[in-house]
Amino acid sequence: MSQQTTFLSLGCLTKRTRADRFLDEMNRVVPWTTLAEVVAPHYQSTGRGRPLTEITLLLRLHCLQLWYNLSDPGLEDAVHDRLSFQRFLDLDPLHHRVPDETTVLNFRRLLEQHGLAEAIFAQVNAGLTAQGLLVKTGTVVDATILAAPSSTKNADGKRDPEMSSTQKNGDWHFGMKAHIGVDAKNGLVHTVRTTTASVHDSQVFAELTHGEEEVVGGDSAYANQMLKTSCRQAGLIYLISDKATRGQALSGRQQHRNRQKSSLRAKVEFPFRIIKRLWGHATVRYRGLAKNTARLHLLFALSNLYQVRKILLAAA
Repeated sequence: MSQQTTFLSLGCLTKRTRADRFLDEMNRVVPWTTLAEVVAPHYQSTGRGRPLTEITLLLRLHCLQLWYNLSDPGLEDAVHDRLSFQRFLDLDPLHHRVPDETTVLNFRRLLEQHGLAEAIFAQVNAGLTAQGLLVKTGTVVDATILAAPSSTKNADGKRDPEMSSTQKNGDWHFGMKAHIGVDAKNGLVHTVRTTTASVHDSQVFAELTHGEEEVVGGDSAYANQMLKTSCRQAGLIYLISDKATRGQALSGRQQHRNRQKSSLRAKVEFPFRIIKRLWGHATVRYRGLAKNTARLHLLFALSNLYQVRKILLAAA
């Protein structure tokens, strides 16, 4: 896309907002060319209709949608309205056609249908591994609940059948769970799994490890004496917090060990904080697990880049 000379591009408005700074940093650390190559084999013209939108532009639009948790029409309106978005996209609505909400929807469906969200997640992690930022010496696991609408006031008259209820800290939650395994050194997500909310965290533990760990960690939801024994027999350092049993509280020594493990376990909270608090993804946006799982793979790929952006920018 050729850059047009406009009133704005001449620098008549020089104020740089926080959004400008954030988008500039992410623009420099996201490997756009590499990700476009992942999508390209599945993005072909049919020879009919208007020309295809550039893949890189669609990827940028999709990232904006994730970073700011926008609906398809909300994204289209925001691009027309927000100067920071236009600068990030290198797109001037006065000279370029802004992709409409249908184009955005079709691109997201393309990513979902061909498993490209998982492929992008893997490609981002491969790049971080090559730079020594994602290592495989240890894994910390955790899960978080993403709320879903429990109302039946919809076209089907039913709640999402792939969502369910679970109790946490005395409160009931309806939705799904995102389970992640993160690198124990830098807290980068290397594995993502999703389940309905009623599945216990410990049932997904084996799927969150890659088999090359020297250390495994997690909160007391994963505490299991058989797992503890097997880890020690395999020579692994077991850093999962001890859990009190019914009628038997933790000893002072166990409580002290749990506090020592907390600094390692805390690393798994960073990705959740980024996607849920900074980017606003505390609830599901779509019905069913498949669409939300694809969304989470892309979110965690971007959160990995966000966590190490200072290191990547310094290296560049």
